[in-house]
Amino acid sequence: MKFGVILPGGDAAEQLEQAVLAEESGWDGVFVWEAPYGVDAWGLLSAMAVRTSRVRLGTMLTPLPWRRPWKLASQVVTLDQLSNGRAMLAVGVGATDLAESREEVDLRTRAAMMDEGIDLMRELWAGRFSYHGKYYDFESDHPDNVLSIGRPVQERIPIWVVGVWPRPKSMRRVLRCDGVLPQYSTGEGSPAELRDLRTWLAEHGAPAELDVMAEGETPTDDPGAAAAQVTPWAEAGATWWMETRWGNPQHTPDRMQQVRDRLAAGPPR
Repeated sequence: MKFGVILPGGDAAEQLEQAVLAEESGWDGVFVWEAPYGVDAWGLLSAMAVRTSRVRLGTMLTPLPWRRPWKLASQVVTLDQLSNGRAMLAVGVGATDLAESREEVDLRTRAAMMDEGIDLMRELWAGRFSYHGKYYDFESDHPDNVLSIGRPVQERIPIWVVGVWPRPKSMRRVLRCDGVLPQYSTGEGSPAELRDLRTWLAEHGAPAELDVMAEGETPTDDPGAAAAQVTPWAEAGATWWMETRWGNPQHTPDRMQQVRDRLAAGPPR
């Protein structure tokens, strides 16, 4: 199991220093959330890339149907180049609380747009600059120049996607990607449900290396209790534990100190 942290907030300078601390303290990944307005996730991750050398870097998560896939693909490949191959991308359909901004809110339409967006980004990263779908139509007039500078360091940038268990259509989308961010129809989920999800994936041809995420908040001052909390998820087949601090308020000095203390204590191995 690998261990990542989803930074809950703070200004750009604070989050950058938290990423450096996370790497120094033994965490395997640092992830930031992509807000409608605020600190830009991809600018922040690019700064983290040049201040760190080991941790994986990505969003948790990007609402792909509300982004231009070619623009997002450019941002991710820039991060991958700056980090020497450590970029990751987590995508979902987006929450409907942004309806006032006139984004698409129909769930089926957003899901179809996300499928096309994933395909389009894969085409661009592979050096192919023509894509024609129902929702996206992309053609580059000068692909040679882009081909030479717009390729990722990694052979395949990992894309993780939200999968609602046990909905078959949602889970089939996971089979096209490199990892799953499980949502459980029963609520927060359990190791037993994750084990069932993992079994379904294996039975439907998912590669053994497909990542499955579990998340939660472990104690800072009791490593034994933290490890005991995570162990059942690892035994059920989770490959990443994401340490979270979702409670509000996010940006107070006390909250930022709590985040630094938890990072410094190291992952719950």
